[in-house]
Amino acid sequence: MSKFINLSLLFTLSPLILFAQEAVEASSQITANAFALNNLWIMIAGCMVFIMHLGFASVETGLTSAKSTMSILLKNTMIVCLGTLTYALVGFNLMYPGEFNGFVSFQSVLNFITVSDPEAFLTSAYNPGYTWYTDFFFQAMFAATAATIISGAVAGRIKMTGFLVFSGLFLLFAYPIVGSWKWGGGFLDELGFYDFAGSTIVHSVGGWAALVLATMIGPRPGKYDVDGSVNTIKGSNMPLAVIGVFLLWFGWFGFNGGSVLSANPASVSLVLVTTALAAAAGGFAAGTVAKLAEKKSNLTMTLNGILAGLVGITAGADQMAIWEAVAIGSISGVIVYFASRLIDEKIKIDDPVGAVSVHLVCGIWGTLAVGIFGNLASLNQLYLQFQGVLAVGIFTVVFSLIVGFAINAVFGLRADKSQLMVGDDIFEHHDTAYPEFTAADKAAIIKAAAFFKN
Repeated sequence: MSKFINLSLLFTLSPLILFAQEAVEASSQITANAFALNNLWIMIAGCMVFIMHLGFASVETGLTSAKSTMSILLKNTMIVCLGTLTYALVGFNLMYPGEFNGFVSFQSVLNFITVSDPEAFLTSAYNPGYTWYTDFFFQAMFAATAATIISGAVAGRIKMTGFLVFSGLFLLFAYPIVGSWKWGGGFLDELGFYDFAGSTIVHSVGGWAALVLATMIGPRPGKYDVDGSVNTIKGSNMPLAVIGVFLLWFGWFGFNGGSVLSANPASVSLVLVTTALAAAAGGFAAGTVAKLAEKKSNLTMTLNGILAGLVGITAGADQMAIWEAVAIGSISGVIVYFASRLIDEKIKIDDPVGAVSVHLVCGIWGTLAVGIFGNLASLNQLYLQFQGVLAVGIFTVVFSLIVGFAINAVFGLRADKSQLMVGDDIFEHHDTAYPEFTAADKAAIIKAAAFFKN
């Protein structure tokens, strides 16, 4: 009788057991698919951030003199190479050290990039959203951005060697140390400071260093007259500058969208929309203010307004409603116009591409905006945001001053008179970027270089 009952129970429960097994298998498959989708999105976002470096190179080239084009392109190319290598060598372990004192993990500085558990690091055992390699790849694409910001502010009058040495040290230590304070679980993170994708951790870090170096090396020849009047030095290729801004705008969808660190439909779609609206509002606001103030249209200011809106929304792109993103972008556009005028005409710091106004000033504004708009808005959060801005600013300025003066003493930072007169391309590359420079033009420039050298 008991055997009969057991057989009856077996036949009765077998479908339920099979259904449970199938449900477990289906759940595992869903989890595997979600992991693959998340990982794929982060990899694609990393590739989009990589394209931003072409955007930076295009903007800088377009807004500066044609006689320094090859030098500028080489600097931007070398920055990506330096950024990727230094981040593999030191930066990744320094920025994400695990448990540390909250300020800097000296042990991680000595660790080369290693994969201690290859199998686990290639699965969701490392992280539910991505593999170890994807994590490194995405973060490495961010690393060179800060140094690229510096390049624009000092274009046309800095020595290649001095700049690359500064950039290498900056990428080795300054950027990853500051990044560890928030994204690596350091003291700013414990404090409650919020920076979703880097208005402060990336953009203001580069902006502070840009301000220091631009001040140290002085303006381009002809920028300011003896009587204090300001001369406009026009860019060489405005179509290229426009292409650069749109490349940056496109890449920013990966910069902010990838910072969700998953392919979560709700979060990614919100971030992409707030990013797009802030950029559009920034460009419209800056262009409108320029038109009203100058009685003429200003393409350069409109382009910088777009970038200002992007920088402004980056700290809180995942926290803002639609109208808040438009407000932050609009205010960024207004701020960048007046900041550019103040820095260029009153303080008299020569910044050919407006890097300080866009990345530093609007990076600070975007960081503080997290305490004013969005889900985290409060007086306490605003105070925490201010503390983060102050801590990062003090560290970056001190680091840039010490390293800048040291490099200036050893290698020199400002190009000599002959290089400034004939341009970086002829002086350093013995060539020009554009075929419009004829052989006779080149000969005349080389002759002028020899004259000034003597």
